[in-house]
Amino acid sequence: MPEPYVLILYYSRHGATREMARQVARGVEAAGLGARLRTVPAVSADHEAVAPDIPDDGDLYATLDDLAGCAGLVLGSPTRFGNMAAPLKYFLDGTSGLWLNGALIDKPAAAFTSTGSLHGGQESTLLTMLLPLLHHGMVVVGLPYSEPDLLHTGSGGTPYGASHWAGGDGARAVTPEEARLCQALGRRVATWAARAATR
Repeated sequence: MPEPYVLILYYSRHGATREMARQVARGVEAAGLGARLRTVPAVSADHEAVAPDIPDDGDLYATLDDLAGCAGLVLGSPTRFGNMAAPLKYFLDGTSGLWLNGALIDKPAAAFTSTGSLHGGQESTLLTMLLPLLHHGMVVVGLPYSEPDLLHTGSGGTPYGASHWAGGDGARAVTPEEARLCQALGRRVATWAARAATR
């Protein structure tokens, strides 16, 4: 029987969301589960453009099998006008087959995001990512205020999921507080996934 894993599915344009995904993976692994990092290709305005099967660098592109086989899911996206980025939504829009057979019901899920401005829609973006997860019947896991960094961060961090303020040029590094909140989110999803596996 394959080892259970948490799928960390993200889209990253300038690298900040990718770094957050790696921090979430550290939290998953610290809780004793495997972390599978996957990304999605950009959506092109050129209808003839196609992405290669394997990206030139970075994590592999996600498949529906990655999603169907996960014990838990953590979605990550930069903010686009208070919403998730189009490439991630495009991938999620293609998951109706999993919805029809209930493949994700009762699995834990969470979300994380990166924004260019401090008030650039972190919370609304997280909520847009949680909506399809609820439609799939997943159990949403957030960040409780027992996480001290949630009260002390001066940039990213919400009870709806981890977040990061990247700055207008995307150059602000993930802060130690933001990194710990990403790790905490990964631990929480992994912990709930392990509990569900023993039932």
